[in-house]
Amino acid sequence: MNGCAGCGYARKGKCPAECAVECIQGKKINLMLAGNANVGKSVIFNHLTQLHQHIGNWPGKTVEKAEGTLQYKGRQIDVIDLPGIYSLSTFSIEERVSREYIASRKSDIVVNVVDASALERNLIFTIQLAELGKPMIIALNQIDLAEKKGIFIDDKKLEEALGVPVVRTVAIKGRGIDKILDTAIAMSAALESGTNVLGTRPKAPEFGKEIEEKISITISAVGKHGTAKTKYPKRYFATKLLEGDEEISEIAKKIDTNLIETAKACASGLESAHGEACPLVMSYERSSAAKRIAEDVVRIEKPHKPPLSERIDAVTTHPILGYLVMLAILAAVFVGIFSFGNFLSSALTSAFGLLDPWAQRLFGAGALYAILWEGGFTGLVAGITIALPYIVPFYLVLEILENSGYLARIAFLTDSIMHKMGLHGKAIIPMMLGYGCTVPACLGCRILETERERLIAIFVTTLIPCAARTVVIMGLVGAYMGLGWALALYAIDIALVFILGRLAFKVLPGEPTGLIMEMPEYKMPSIKTALYQTWGRTSDFVFIAFPIIIIGGILLKILELIGAFGPISAFMNPVIGGWLGLPAAAGIVLIFGILRKELALIMLAALVPLSSLTHVQMFVFALVCMIYIPCVSTIGALIREIGWKKTLYISLAGIGLALLLGGIAARVLPLLGV
Repeated sequence: MNGCAGCGYARKGKCPAECAVECIQGKKINLMLAGNANVGKSVIFNHLTQLHQHIGNWPGKTVEKAEGTLQYKGRQIDVIDLPGIYSLSTFSIEERVSREYIASRKSDIVVNVVDASALERNLIFTIQLAELGKPMIIALNQIDLAEKKGIFIDDKKLEEALGVPVVRTVAIKGRGIDKILDTAIAMSAALESGTNVLGTRPKAPEFGKEIEEKISITISAVGKHGTAKTKYPKRYFATKLLEGDEEISEIAKKIDTNLIETAKACASGLESAHGEACPLVMSYERSSAAKRIAEDVVRIEKPHKPPLSERIDAVTTHPILGYLVMLAILAAVFVGIFSFGNFLSSALTSAFGLLDPWAQRLFGAGALYAILWEGGFTGLVAGITIALPYIVPFYLVLEILENSGYLARIAFLTDSIMHKMGLHGKAIIPMMLGYGCTVPACLGCRILETERERLIAIFVTTLIPCAARTVVIMGLVGAYMGLGWALALYAIDIALVFILGRLAFKVLPGEPTGLIMEMPEYKMPSIKTALYQTWGRTSDFVFIAFPIIIIGGILLKILELIGAFGPISAFMNPVIGGWLGLPAAAGIVLIFGILRKELALIMLAALVPLSSLTHVQMFVFALVCMIYIPCVSTIGALIREIGWKKTLYISLAGIGLALLLGGIAARVLPLLGV
């Protein structure tokens, strides 16, 4: 017999009166984490799912989604972390997939994560979720930071206003997480038994009298024809129809074209009365409702002195000190990654070097040793010793900067500079992400408002040296020539980004838009969350790149053994040897480097002792790797984002620029005594 989750009573069906919930142990519960950006959703998600999670894309979409599972009190709970958004309109792909997912999941429970220190702003999205009528729990997160700022929230009044349970959480410390799960289990039991408990039917605040009248008229029109073909509640459907929502309007046309005419007439009446477009009128109403609720439930006591986060913010956004702090932080990041990566790389290389005599005794000195050890295993070792020491710390530092809120300050400080390229400060965020991986950086360009800005940002982002290219720069130039030469490559890249971005700005018509973005509160980043996210990114590299590295190393060794290098090298020699001055093997590894950029260095190390290269060859090889055609993953992302024609132009431009600058460097550096 199954035991009851509520009281443990060993029977099926209804539990005793003192428990009053249906016995549903073993049934799966689905939670959706929804909320604005930077409210702590990812921290809660990582606390809930820990290592039982995976990152992927929505079917047919390029928007990332995170899913995970956990076992709690005998229940399997599936959790999905929806994109951080500010509305349930369909102006962006993130809003569209979130709304479709929430609306289509009948029995799922929405956990609306709210920043307690910015309650009024967050409630605008909460009201939209309530309009959808889905079972909901509010996680009032960062409550400790709010109270330090003198913001005290009466969660009981908030529960009454919205008709949903409110759980006070401090996600970064794990507080309140179990309460969310306990509330979700009780709510799931009520849904199974048909009981109406707090949260199963959220209350959407009513709007002004004339707006409610127009909504009622539209609901009546919808009611005559039914909404069997929709997944939305009648009120929500009618409201969005008034706003002219594209998806809702398309559904309405299939039901009855007269619905559109009725909605347009009602919307026109509201626009005449308010002097604004109907979507703006509805937006103002939600904002007013959020303000009324916030004023009723929030008590503000001015703290004796400004919070530490405000004092730090005053320094990091200062018109002079802010730039000095930014340069110091970025310099410390690169120097720290270089120093740590160099030390770890040397230590791992020495450790794996002890295995070579053992391998020679095991395989002998024939083709088997060459293919399996020198090709396959040496490629794996190169990935571990050359790539991971630089990739892992970079991802970790990037996660800490993002989670702390400092990346947004970099966007603010660089806004005036980015305007020179026809962009604004928000463009610096995907560019910074590009130092980790170009794929999410290109996808991150969606935060820009216009197609022109997105295209310019994607173009310059492909020039940013990602972690894989950092492996080449640090593992070759940094390790053998010194940190100064490695930083020179980054300086060249920054100059290229600015010059080519400026050129693209002049070529493409249009003007840059102003910077409008949320400046999140500074907060202590969760090291545990940063480690989980770093592992997620690193595991992608390990499970995707390592097989390619091993297979590529074996294939290269086979090509070498059968004498195929000669014809290929001879064909490419006029460019590789004649113009760039590189060893013949460099042409072959540059081709393989298109799969993943760090492969170029790893395979070159398997074919040519890196110490045998001249400093000029090292610099030229790293320069070409830094600029030439993006990796296949980036090419795939670019095709999805901007189409194959623009992707082809960007790829050809990268190849041409890399060869041009590489040849120039090969001739100028010797004149400088390198």
